[in-house]
Amino acid sequence: MDKFSDMTLFISIVKNQGLAAAGRELGLSPATVTARLQALEDRYGVKLLNRSTRHLSLTESGAMYHQASLDIIDSVKETENLLQTGSQEVRGTIKIAAPRDIGKQYISPIISAFCKLYPDVVPYLYLDDKLTNLAESGIDIVIRYGELADSNLISRKLVSSRRVLCATPQYLANKGTPITPQDLADHHCLAMIRSNEELKTWHFSDDTQHNVITVLPKRFSDDGEVIRQWALDSAGIALKSILDIEQDIKQQRLVTVFDGYMKNFNASTSSASTDLNVIYQSRQYQPKRLRLFIDFLIARFVVRVVVVIFISDSE
Repeated sequence: MDKFSDMTLFISIVKNQGLAAAGRELGLSPATVTARLQALEDRYGVKLLNRSTRHLSLTESGAMYHQASLDIIDSVKETENLLQTGSQEVRGTIKIAAPRDIGKQYISPIISAFCKLYPDVVPYLYLDDKLTNLAESGIDIVIRYGELADSNLISRKLVSSRRVLCATPQYLANKGTPITPQDLADHHCLAMIRSNEELKTWHFSDDTQHNVITVLPKRFSDDGEVIRQWALDSAGIALKSILDIEQDIKQQRLVTVFDGYMKNFNASTSSASTDLNVIYQSRQYQPKRLRLFIDFLIARFVVRVVVVIFISDSE
């Protein structure tokens, strides 16, 4: 079997998180997929995948081979387009993951505008608040808050942000407005779950001190949009990115408290830890459609910031 087919098979195994699922996608029997994977590992003398009955993950060598396979196949596809059309057309898929709030309010309209310019691009938009492993997921671009932990990835800031505590005027009228972070013990708090971790330890920093408060939430969700809706329903106080709720604040559906504090889910006091970033893998031969979309995405957020600053200065 040729090396190009092996690369296609390996990409399918990683994308589908299983040998049987990859076989179904490619029309191969489970036995054939298993044998070809074993032959691939034997050829290079390395283990590419850690496999159990329930889980599949890339080894360090597997991650390297997977990335190289993606680069080579994308390069081949662009070369085929160039040979067939005589020009480097912008076509193919782009897979994007974003938090639900940001995805609906910002990323989806940007994708629509991009597709008007490049109608042969097929976008996949995945909306969730889970952290995505780019090497194993097949996702091209991840939109996420916070600083970059994996040095093998590229992170470019889309827009500065900050976290705020917010609630409806009706909730604060009924329950009272907290004056200090310690007052949150007497309030209904709405908390996120991330990777099965309850984010109920909230950090508050001002010019003089750092406070760590463990709240007792009345409701939890792993979906930021659900947290926002609960806050709009006057169910309690939420810790949200200002980007998620800026329209709610402008229309006075929500108000903020503790504006003198920097707030976060962890001990970092860096303002960059709340910025919105676009994250992607470093590829020597990155597809043209991906390069264009990333530049388009960043440009749209730059325009948005300029407009916001202009409006603020005019008021």
